[in-house]
Amino acid sequence: MADFKLLAEARSEFGKGAARRIRRSGRIPAVIYGHGGDPVHVSLEGHATMMALKHANALLEIESTDGAKNVLAIARDVQIEPVRREIEHLDLIIVKRGEKIEVDVPVHVVGEAAPGTMVSQEESTIAVKADATKLPELIEVTVEGRPAGEHVLAGQVELPNGVELVADEELLIVNVSEEIEMDVESDAEEEGADAPAEAEAADEKADAEAGSEEE
Repeated sequence: MADFKLLAEARSEFGKGAARRIRRSGRIPAVIYGHGGDPVHVSLEGHATMMALKHANALLEIESTDGAKNVLAIARDVQIEPVRREIEHLDLIIVKRGEKIEVDVPVHVVGEAAPGTMVSQEESTIAVKADATKLPELIEVTVEGRPAGEHVLAGQVELPNGVELVADEELLIVNVSEEIEMDVESDAEEEGADAPAEAEAADEKADAEAGSEEE
């Protein structure tokens, strides 16, 4: 079963002007690819599409208004306007039930590392292969209790059942290092040492200005 159903309307106008008109009407221009067929140009419901794509690798059922057969698809390329953060264009790839596809899945770090450590997430996603109808929305990596010097490689990540790793097993996902402490006292001493010099410079400037006024 698909995660979301979206209503698609066929479109015959192309170019930036046509795309702007589609977006002004509250819809999003999109192209559907895959499985040997010709690309299909459509427009999708704007709000419903944005809500669906808040979920990574969401499985979409695309229903056409012209009576064509519904298809299952996932988003492959999403163009987002950088200021308003609105979707400007969308590429969809048709998938079939039972086929395995490669996707990038977001990595979510959970847990607390050992005291005095700092956790650095080196990769925000990890490439995997899974059934098109059972794609994970995220993959959790725990750092609970890990001491400084430990790290998590892609090959060490626990994947859900039926999900295969595509990324290099040696890819660094999370690194746990020793926390860097700022030497506050040293900084304060340096600031204090600068104060007399700054005061002396201010006094010299004041004396010079006073001398000029007397002349």
